[in-house]
Amino acid sequence: MKFAFAGIDFLGGVFEGLLDAGWTPVKLFTRPCDGIYDHNEVIVARARALRLPIQLSRMRERDIEALQAEHGKDWALVVAGYPWLIRGWRGRAAYGLNIHPSPLPIGRGPYPLFRAVLDRYETWGVSAHVLADGFDTGHLLAQDMFALSPQEDHETLLAKCQMAARRLAAGPLGRDLPSRWRRAEPQGDGSYWPRASDADRTLDFRQEVDTILRRVRAFGTVETIARLGDARVFVSEANGWRERHQHSPGAVVHRHRRHVVIAAMDGYVQITRWSPVALTEVGQIGR
Repeated sequence: MKFAFAGIDFLGGVFEGLLDAGWTPVKLFTRPCDGIYDHNEVIVARARALRLPIQLSRMRERDIEALQAEHGKDWALVVAGYPWLIRGWRGRAAYGLNIHPSPLPIGRGPYPLFRAVLDRYETWGVSAHVLADGFDTGHLLAQDMFALSPQEDHETLLAKCQMAARRLAAGPLGRDLPSRWRRAEPQGDGSYWPRASDADRTLDFRQEVDTILRRVRAFGTVETIARLGDARVFVSEANGWRERHQHSPGAVVHRHRRHVVIAAMDGYVQITRWSPVALTEVGQIGR
């Protein structure tokens, strides 16, 4: 099966999984990335090695028409980690599908991984669905489900999703797409999770230690936000413990080198990796 791929390194394993299944790539659609949270270096290098045309601008119907003119209708449009809604593929490609990092219909939206940890899901999954007019709403083709740990963090969940996405591509999708396409099932009612805000990322030291640390784990290297006195800092790693005390929540009670201990409702949180500058702003000061 020929396929055009739309995505970045986030779920680039889907591209590799389809190659493992014997599919033939014909074009890469990707987008500019910040090189901090979003990357496409790996998928772009892979496409160049395979001498594929690469497009950084948003996919339009004319781009799909051009693929049809060159390859007919016997090809698939595969989307994984692409932010723009795609229309116009029906009648021009045999298949159009998206890989989404949630067990749909739960967790529709741009990036559901943070909330999966925050809401303490015990199982999670990656879904493949037919491209539809709404984000993440098309009929389901396949899902790969897995267990989450009580101590799950953003980085481990991301790795699990990436591995599951590649399994889907190399297995059910790559080997059995026509059959699954015929048997695709409607999702039914679901939930849409919007993009996380700064408020979602902000630590509240009036809460219990476990709740605060769960928020730190949920965002991981994407960073949470904390107040240290009058300063706002960006936190990527913390730990803590429960202990009775008389300190006001949010009070800085101890410092050692760059480690800072802050009082919480029922104990202490020790911030071990933080910066006064957000990762997204690193290298931009003075520009």
